[in-house]
Amino acid sequence: MQKLLTGLQPSGALHIGNYFGALKPFVELAYEYESTLMIADYHALTSLRNPRELRQNIVSVAKDYIAAGIDPQKSIIFKQSDVPEHTELAWIFQCLVTVPFLERSHAYKDKVAKGLEANAGLFAYPMLMAADILLYDTDVVPVGEDQRQHVEYARDIAAKFNNAYGETFKPPKEHVLKGVAVVPGIDGKKMSKSYGNTIPLFGTKDEIAKAVMSIITDSKAESPENVYAIHALLKERDDLSELYKDNKGKYKVLKEALIEDIEALVAPMRSLRDSISDADAKAVLKEGSEKARARASSKMADVRKKIGVSL
Repeated sequence: MQKLLTGLQPSGALHIGNYFGALKPFVELAYEYESTLMIADYHALTSLRNPRELRQNIVSVAKDYIAAGIDPQKSIIFKQSDVPEHTELAWIFQCLVTVPFLERSHAYKDKVAKGLEANAGLFAYPMLMAADILLYDTDVVPVGEDQRQHVEYARDIAAKFNNAYGETFKPPKEHVLKGVAVVPGIDGKKMSKSYGNTIPLFGTKDEIAKAVMSIITDSKAESPENVYAIHALLKERDDLSELYKDNKGKYKVLKEALIEDIEALVAPMRSLRDSISDADAKAVLKEGSEKARARASSKMADVRKKIGVSL
């Protein structure tokens, strides 16, 4: 069976962009592959420096995975920092690539342009992500369209290492779910915690309503494009066309319809999530991290031997 890996940063409460861009496609694919889900806590350090918040977020994301439909008995859910081989391999990869190679990163340039601190971790982020992917002989990585380049980086560094030290890493492929890979935020830009333009995935109905009612609308358009773009993730476009045609110019009515459709999706998952204790989530992470580390340590034993550090 082919292997699949994906991950989410515990840098804040998950939003519907995370659900449609990562969780939903992963749940749909999970049982077709040998599946691994990573809570990317070291990646989160590029922007989050609140220890208490990070600890809370890690547990929250574990609950989110399970509530979204992942069975921890059939898929591995683990915490990145519990597997030190990730950072070890990332350092080895950094020693194989050039600064211009990393400067190609669209995500780095975009985040710096948006005002995020240009720390070295953010700059070298693609090499840690490549390590995340390549450690597990991953075949498929479900990503948003804007994350495609990270998988390309992983293929590039796999080729560089294999050329330098012999066949070691399998080149992964990206799986982009067409139509929902990039989810718009309430301002029309990509939905992102760092942009503050999100609709909470497991928020209360009131919190969801507050976010939806703040979606920016184009007063010159007959139909609110940003509202429709999010709505189209939840319902077939044929079903929406009549609703939007009958309520042309009635932005409040259309936003209220979107609120109800989001609530219909979220309410059952939210109920399940509320039933999962912190202890339950931590137990899942402990078991998953032990399984992930067993696989990663086996791969790193081979890597250490090939680069010459094993005596």
